[in-house]
Amino acid sequence: MNALKRFIGAGFGSGYSPIAPGTAGSLAAIVPVYFSTMIDPILGPVLLVIVFSLLSLWVTEACVEAWGDDPGKMVMDEFAGQALVFISIPLSFTIDDWWVILSAFVLFRLFDILKPLGIYQLQKLKSGWGILTDDLLAGFYALLCLKSLIFLVTNFSGS
Repeated sequence: MNALKRFIGAGFGSGYSPIAPGTAGSLAAIVPVYFSTMIDPILGPVLLVIVFSLLSLWVTEACVEAWGDDPGKMVMDEFAGQALVFISIPLSFTIDDWWVILSAFVLFRLFDILKPLGIYQLQKLKSGWGILTDDLLAGFYALLCLKSLIFLVTNFSGS
């Protein structure tokens, strides 16, 4: 069971990347998130945030036991945070979505890596909550920035 938990915690293998596992996990998360927005741009990503968050909390103990505190290989928390960025972002199967997806990814990674505005402090919470909540707040800040960016581009660029 612990091997399964570690595999899930590692974002179904994406966290085993030898280079930037958090970035690899965030990138892998975009695939299910993208398709969830096709179902519903609000409920799809919200459901994934809930599922990925619950999975993150469920696997934390096994991942920490195997890899140490806040292990880089554990990226299910990145899955939850990246999913949050896409809540209420309508996407379609068109090339026009590329800049929104790229912006969502970059914004989330910036907030997750730099950890400004209280994100760093959340890491100090006990058990899996610290590992998870800093990514959720990073996702929330990235969502606010993405919504602002979409507003600016669609209203002031002539697009």
